[in-house]
Amino acid sequence: MLDDTLLDDPAALQRADRDRALLALAGSGARVRTALRLAGAAGLDRLRPDGRPRAVLVAGHGSALTAGEILAALAGNAALITPLPPTEAVAPRADRAGAPPAFTTGLGWQLPGWAGPLDLLVVSSADGGEPGLVSLAEQAYARGCAIVVTAPAGSPLAEAALQVRALPLPYVASVLSEDEAPAGPSAEPDLPAEDPAALWSHLTPLLALAQKIGITQLPYDALPAVADLLDATAVRCRPDAAAYTNPAKGLAARLAGTVPLLWAEGPIAGAVADRFAAQLAERAGRPALAGLLPQVLTAHRGMFTGQLGAGADPDDFFRDRVDEPDPLHLQVLLLRHVPGAPGGAPDETDAPAEVPEDDAGPRSFGVTRAHRLAAAHEVRLTEYASTRPDPLHALADLLALTDFAAVYLGLAAAQS
Repeated sequence: MLDDTLLDDPAALQRADRDRALLALAGSGARVRTALRLAGAAGLDRLRPDGRPRAVLVAGHGSALTAGEILAALAGNAALITPLPPTEAVAPRADRAGAPPAFTTGLGWQLPGWAGPLDLLVVSSADGGEPGLVSLAEQAYARGCAIVVTAPAGSPLAEAALQVRALPLPYVASVLSEDEAPAGPSAEPDLPAEDPAALWSHLTPLLALAQKIGITQLPYDALPAVADLLDATAVRCRPDAAAYTNPAKGLAARLAGTVPLLWAEGPIAGAVADRFAAQLAERAGRPALAGLLPQVLTAHRGMFTGQLGAGADPDDFFRDRVDEPDPLHLQVLLLRHVPGAPGGAPDETDAPAEVPEDDAGPRSFGVTRAHRLAAAHEVRLTEYASTRPDPLHALADLLALTDFAAVYLGLAAAQS
């Protein structure tokens, strides 16, 4: 079990945070500002699109794909957004020094058969060395697609962007030194942990591009405001803030010793839930199941009566009691975007907050039914909601909170 007193020991957290994940998350706002400035300098501000593309395909892996899913959630039915994951993997050759090559160098991507001159391909990579993404850009060029590439300057992918007449946008890497760069410990040297703040380096140019070509109806100052929100969350969730005032530490403590069911109402919260499940696995080594209301109620209902549910028989005669650890139980985390706060500059009072169990505010039928299901089986349900009127700002708030919570949970569990 997690010793939550570790969450209130900044020195212990600093010692445990060997890859400086908390510092990387704290710099997310700076990454957004830098990405916007560099994207403008690269020519995005001078772009004059001739209408909207029929479809936008977002290719990559890890956080690059998550960025595509987030764009799809923000665009809704206004545009066809298709994330393109790798479809194959081949064994790459070892380098001359005999070091194992990165797994990603063997990944391959394929354009859908319908992709053509009416469509836009966005290729995004934090490394820029994946031959499969270079090949994909060449496929798109041969079919007449418009192409945008986000990759580190000087990388093979960035150089290929010039050959296929793509708009090259720079990838903003961590400002930490190589010794401090987030790359968590991994038993597989060719599968290193991803920088937890890399998502904003992929997402910022993508959203700026979407805003420019009219895919999303974002206000002109929406992205700079996101940077301010991320800075404010970094202050609230800083390591030296006590757990009772730090929402990320509080959420991490709630999830300790549980199997989280991450339920979401609406596409914005759904994108956050999927990201949180991935971060819990990556940063805390914890499994979690994510899903959208209302269908998640039927998809997960069997877990409430199984061995993880509160209704499971604690006096099962055949249970092995030798050195038996504390049992795991379900914990439902319900994420929501409930627009309602007045407009204006973002401030701390609009930040996502835990909704009291006795809150009598308006709820959809799906949310009401979720509370009834949890209560009927004595499973704890914790609800977090953002009331910001702008969907992007609500998403940024919830993403920042859950990213910090996943890192805190992993750090505290490692020291227990």
